[in-house]
Amino acid sequence: MQKPQLTVVLCSHNPRRDYLQRTLNSLRAQTLPQEEWEFLLIDNASNPPLSGAWDLSWHPNARHIVENTLGLAAARERGMKESVSDLLVFVDDDTPLSHTYLAQALEIKDKWPMLGVWGSGSVIPEYELEPAEDLKDLMSFFAIRVADKPHWSNVYPCIEANPWGAGSCVRAKVADAYRRMTGDSSIWISGRKGSSRFSSEDIEIAWVACDIGLGMGLFPELSLTHLISKERVSREYILKIIEGWKASEILLAYKWKGHLPSSPLRPRGLLSFLKNMIVQKGINRHTYLARIRGTILARSIIAASRPKLSSHQAIQSHS
Repeated sequence: MQKPQLTVVLCSHNPRRDYLQRTLNSLRAQTLPQEEWEFLLIDNASNPPLSGAWDLSWHPNARHIVENTLGLAAARERGMKESVSDLLVFVDDDTPLSHTYLAQALEIKDKWPMLGVWGSGSVIPEYELEPAEDLKDLMSFFAIRVADKPHWSNVYPCIEANPWGAGSCVRAKVADAYRRMTGDSSIWISGRKGSSRFSSEDIEIAWVACDIGLGMGLFPELSLTHLISKERVSREYILKIIEGWKASEILLAYKWKGHLPSSPLRPRGLLSFLKNMIVQKGINRHTYLARIRGTILARSIIAASRPKLSSHQAIQSHS
């Protein structure tokens, strides 16, 4: 069999059935002939397993793969390991792609050889329930964006050119470098993990691309829809996303640059905390507290990852 030009890696954990069906329908409708791409449905510890409920026989080169290590990054890494093509396209179970997405991803691969990672510059939300007015400014945390032209960079961080996870296209050599790097690090940027709302695994992949001499980009012609359920526009859910985002941001900065923010519980931090609690009102106060919780969580993860010091070493480190 001829080597596929790209691999679609669809990662899913206990998906909402109608959302996954729409995503699969968008893949079936791709203009790129199915014989030219591979399809991997990564079941990230779903209960019940996806293989018994979803028939992939419509695709000539599709496989069900189970990854029991919970976390979006673990599921995507399994897809990287299993893929046999030179380009991977990551899809979430609630992100239907435009019909030309895969064909355009291949065009960009050839026209932009300096890029290692690229993705959608047109992420359109479809809400099951419109978010409350005071939450609308926070919808960017659902990776919604509309770019009017391509953006690219080979220097990190560059948020304007950093593709988000859903719809991201990753060259195999970037995926290989990412897998090697994650195996050597004590800090794991896990992405979404069960009920935890961690993130930034997509940012880390783009940083790996820059680290090996390639770049990152996003393109408006790569269009997808983000299906957002009514449960996800609740205040509690969005604050959980912000908490996970802040923790992940700190973990990423520590892992790559050695930066560690001061504890918000130190004396000066407590003064700042009290001031913000007086000044901030409404949703701004709640998002501030979510960031504080994220900072504390990240610092606890970093502390747990460090090797234990002996009593003598602890004394020396403070002398």
